[in-house]
Amino acid sequence: MTLGARLVGALVCRDMTRIVMTRIVAVLMILVLAAFAVPQRAFAQSDSDTIEIIAVQGNQRVEPATIRTYLTVREGDTFDPARIDRSIKNLFATSLFADVSISRQGSTLLVRVVENPIVNRVQIEGNNKIKDEDITKEIQLRARVIYTRTKVQQDVEKILELYRRKGRFAARVEPKVIELPQNRVDLAFEITEGQPTYVRTINFVGNESYGDGDLRSVIQTREERWWRIFSSSDTYDPDRMNYDRELLRRHYLQNGFADFEVISSVAELSPNRENFYMTFTIKEGPRYKLTKVDLDVQIKDVPKENLQRAVIPQVGDWFNAKQIEDTVDAITDAAGASGYAFVDVSPQVQRDPEAHTIAETFHVREGPRVFVERIDITGNNVTVDKVLRREMILAEGDAFNTAKVRRSKERLQNLGFFKEEGGVTIDNVRSETYPDRTILKVKVEEDNTGEIQFGVGYSSASGALFDIGISQRNLLGTGNAISANLSIAQQNSQVSLSYTNPYFQDRRVVAGFDLVASKSDYSKYTGYTSNTYGGTARIGFQYNENLYQRFNYQAFLQSLSGLTNATSQYVREQAGSSFLSQVSQVTTFDKRNNIIDPTRGYFIALNSDLAGLGGDQRFVRGGIGGAIYTMPFDGWIISAGASGVYIVGLGQDVKIYQRSQLGGQSLRGFEDYGASPRDASTGDALGGDWMVTGNVELRVPLGLPQDVGIKTRLFTDWGIIGPPKSIINSGAASVLYSTKPRGSAGFGFDWKSPVGVISVDYALFIVGAQPFDRKTHFRINFGQRFQ
Repeated sequence: MTLGARLVGALVCRDMTRIVMTRIVAVLMILVLAAFAVPQRAFAQSDSDTIEIIAVQGNQRVEPATIRTYLTVREGDTFDPARIDRSIKNLFATSLFADVSISRQGSTLLVRVVENPIVNRVQIEGNNKIKDEDITKEIQLRARVIYTRTKVQQDVEKILELYRRKGRFAARVEPKVIELPQNRVDLAFEITEGQPTYVRTINFVGNESYGDGDLRSVIQTREERWWRIFSSSDTYDPDRMNYDRELLRRHYLQNGFADFEVISSVAELSPNRENFYMTFTIKEGPRYKLTKVDLDVQIKDVPKENLQRAVIPQVGDWFNAKQIEDTVDAITDAAGASGYAFVDVSPQVQRDPEAHTIAETFHVREGPRVFVERIDITGNNVTVDKVLRREMILAEGDAFNTAKVRRSKERLQNLGFFKEEGGVTIDNVRSETYPDRTILKVKVEEDNTGEIQFGVGYSSASGALFDIGISQRNLLGTGNAISANLSIAQQNSQVSLSYTNPYFQDRRVVAGFDLVASKSDYSKYTGYTSNTYGGTARIGFQYNENLYQRFNYQAFLQSLSGLTNATSQYVREQAGSSFLSQVSQVTTFDKRNNIIDPTRGYFIALNSDLAGLGGDQRFVRGGIGGAIYTMPFDGWIISAGASGVYIVGLGQDVKIYQRSQLGGQSLRGFEDYGASPRDASTGDALGGDWMVTGNVELRVPLGLPQDVGIKTRLFTDWGIIGPPKSIINSGAASVLYSTKPRGSAGFGFDWKSPVGVISVDYALFIVGAQPFDRKTHFRINFGQRFQ
């Protein structure tokens, strides 16, 4: 290559390099200018960052307008990430959507949703111990409700909780979801109930004054035993365990242990999930005695003497927290009876831990003057409102009185329409309008008042028996009661229908009627069979809380049948039918603490019958009876009762089925009618014109756990019966009778067994029995009612 050519090449390369460098610099300058120009342009176009359109996609059932209401941004607002994030959270919180996303496309805010499905049907499978309706009313998912996984998990836990309350901690619940068209699902809860989880042992730690067995009888939970097959008290229930803590506290506080506390209560589940082991750790503390019981009355219009009798604790007694509560109630009642409704009773307890003594003072001061503004009642879905209001002693406008509130609650509970535990609550709330007025909030939880029952059993008096009945204690929510019963027995069968209106004509007057058809086979004792058809109309009222009056009118067609030549002539003379038209009255004064199972108090009843206002039976009959009950020691109950009856025919002989019969339940140790006057030739019992009986009974605790259901007793019965005067006056020489007293003494027990209540009495001694009397040492009754 020549020199010239090299020079030309060099010049060309230099020019090319200059051109390339010039272009690179130009590009860099353009990029720098662009970098500065971008924010200026963005700032200049900031008005286009507003949301011009909110578009909704993916919705099938929910309207777009509804979705927009949950957004925190609107058209015309700026694209604010924080507000958009809150909008997403709001949409998820509705539980309407399984997924939500919000994005920006230019000036459009795009909301995409995936809706949760709708439940088409909920199926409960595998449940035998809990009914479908009991489960479905507890869970929240049902047909046409939005399905979410959270709701499914919550419902599974609720079902498991139901089974835990039944003592089945091994239960499992598996939800199954079946997808359907149109975004619907079928939901099935597959339940494996498992075996009941029983309480194997109950232990106590820290108890020195009471043994484990004593404390087990105090609490409600029981250890597993074979005879509790009809009870659920031996299955573990955490709510019951909490109640057991309270029962232990009450027990100790009622027996002098003022410092008692339950430190812990633990229930351990065995590895196989079949048994629980419960342990209560307690601290008894010292036992306190009362060294002072005083009453400080600071109301000049109420003398201290009027309230002193209401003070229950006495110096020298062991401290008893229950007596303090009862004394506060009694003082409030006594002050109310004195015409002073506004009282405030404050018990003050001063304890001496070193001397283990307590001084109690009840301060009675004037309380605030408060009146009842109104009474609100809730929870009565079936019972008519007025049925509850008529049981309230307090009315709107009355002076507020805690004693009357308490008695009103008791009256409502005694109706039998509400659950036993927590079925009735009454709270008073201060009025927002008037400072001197209060609002009574009455809340009730209704219980089942209808029953269908059938039973089988055996009685020494009636033989084998079977009965079936249906009843409704709260007919259509009116408080009226109706029942029908059919009883078939070897010796006594009947069918009956009863109706009772406790507030006849909206007054506190009980009215009702009974229709009865019965057949009684007394051929074993008296040589005849009695057939009775008719009814009773009754009306009664209360003078006060303890005095009750009742009037009855009875109309019965009665007949004797089944007579043979071997039947007594005194019975055959009365063969055929007769019509009874009878007016009766019963006056009862009752101070028992419990009508069904009394432990304290007494009652006395006077009754009289007059037959002859129509019909062909004419007689007058009078009777008196009563009993007294006391508990000298805990669990030891003494009762003493007596009764007498006398019947006189008005110009005619008294029918044999109207006379008194001594024996059986009225005089244990003798058969039914076993101590009655009888025909010497046939042995048939003829009954007597008058009879007097007496009974003393001592219920003795055996120290067995209460849930064993055994109650034992010692008894002594006495009776005297007079002969039928019409037969004796006729000069009959073939009637055997004696007016000497007969008596017996023995023991017995009642057992609430798995097959029903078994009642057994054994007369160990029989006194004064006559040669013609029919004795029996042993009596038994048993049977079971199912409903």
